[in-house]
Amino acid sequence: MDSAEFTEFGTAMIQYITQYLDNIRDRRVLPTVQPGYIQDLIPAEAPEEGEKWQDVMKDIERVIMPGVTHWHSPNFHAFYPTANSYPAIVADMLSGAIACIGFTWMSSPACTELEVVTLDWLGKAIDLPPQFLSGPSNGKGGGVIQGTASEATLVALLSARTRFAKKHLSNARSFDEDNFISKLVSYTSEQSHSSVERAGMLGGVKMRMIPTDEDLRMRGADLKAAIQKDKAAGLIPFFVVATLGSTNSCAFDALDEIGDVCQEEEVWLHVDAAYAGAAFVCEEYRYLMVGMDKADSFNFNPHKWMLVNFDCSAMWIKDANEVVEAFNVDPFYLKHDMQGKAPDYRHWQIPLGRRFRSLKLWFVMRIYGLKKIKEHIRIQIRLAHDFEQMLRKDNRFEIVTPVIMGLVCFRLKDKSNEDNEKLLKRINERGKIHIVPAKIKDLYIIRFAICSRFTNLEDVKIGWQEIQDATTELFPSK
Repeated sequence: MDSAEFTEFGTAMIQYITQYLDNIRDRRVLPTVQPGYIQDLIPAEAPEEGEKWQDVMKDIERVIMPGVTHWHSPNFHAFYPTANSYPAIVADMLSGAIACIGFTWMSSPACTELEVVTLDWLGKAIDLPPQFLSGPSNGKGGGVIQGTASEATLVALLSARTRFAKKHLSNARSFDEDNFISKLVSYTSEQSHSSVERAGMLGGVKMRMIPTDEDLRMRGADLKAAIQKDKAAGLIPFFVVATLGSTNSCAFDALDEIGDVCQEEEVWLHVDAAYAGAAFVCEEYRYLMVGMDKADSFNFNPHKWMLVNFDCSAMWIKDANEVVEAFNVDPFYLKHDMQGKAPDYRHWQIPLGRRFRSLKLWFVMRIYGLKKIKEHIRIQIRLAHDFEQMLRKDNRFEIVTPVIMGLVCFRLKDKSNEDNEKLLKRINERGKIHIVPAKIKDLYIIRFAICSRFTNLEDVKIGWQEIQDATTELFPSK
């Protein structure tokens, strides 16, 4: 393909994308295909001769779209948002064209330096404590773009493990690494994301689940009791994950209390705000992050709620040297003359290679501006409260948890878990909206999240009507 054909192909694809997003409201949210459907639609082997791009374009609707779950449909209310915007799409195009592998500063200086600057922009936009930002006046901190919040948690855990191994080694006459790791214990809320527990598995350490209070928050006193119990048993507490905006119900752990405990016990505190962290650009929600100055690392996903396409997970570390110590493998072929003068981000992450992801953060923050980003988040939260009010007017339902962000958790009042599960299944079978469940202390709940940037009040009303109609079908009034 030459540049002229690329221009034609690219133009056709941009037109297709525009039409797809402009008309996404008309598509069924969930596909109806069965596993293996694509095998019946395309040949079993790759073509020997190249095909025309026009033929490839024709097969998008025939092969791909029948099996797509339309996450950006205004009728998609499952999980949490995954961000999408035209500036981010264009930035990804440029990233793909430059196609650098930014593992060191020298491998692509712009890739590294733009990431440093945009993470500082973003940190300042959410009023992150200055210790987390780069620059000699702020200390040893800095930001990095990970692929996902799961990666950020694992990076933090492994960094904490290295910190404690170093501390233990300096205090011990002899060091048995296997015995040391077997004694390490980490802690998180029973409501935290499954990726936190998985980080413990991958790190080879115990993960203790702390019970939550009536508001589904991990509290400082409960954490302290668990730590002291483990220390009395000869174990080594070293790592805590606090959640701001849990996946199940968007609950917020008592960060300030937890931070005090972590400082007293000298354990690493990582804060996971994957979804809700974007709301901290709005001043009125920053009360939820009080205590952040006591954390060692913090992460949220601009690719969830901040109009930046996946993947773009922002992570800040108060002392970046501790991450570098945990991940530094420095072969001769990766050395360069500028080492030590700028970050080599390969030392801040699990993989070696990395894409030019900061471009899409830069494009979005410049083209939307903080004012429009705040407006987007506030509109989505307001829509969640609109849905909350609709629910409150129907005495068949109850709201299970406080509505703080863009998520409403509800269930059928005075009905069993099985009845609520039947209702969810019926709603999704009808195909007009898509929602998912969660379990809170053995209680089956239904989650309704405001996800798409296209969702408006009329879409919320349509979703509510679907829920009402499905309920009437299953449980007709006597």
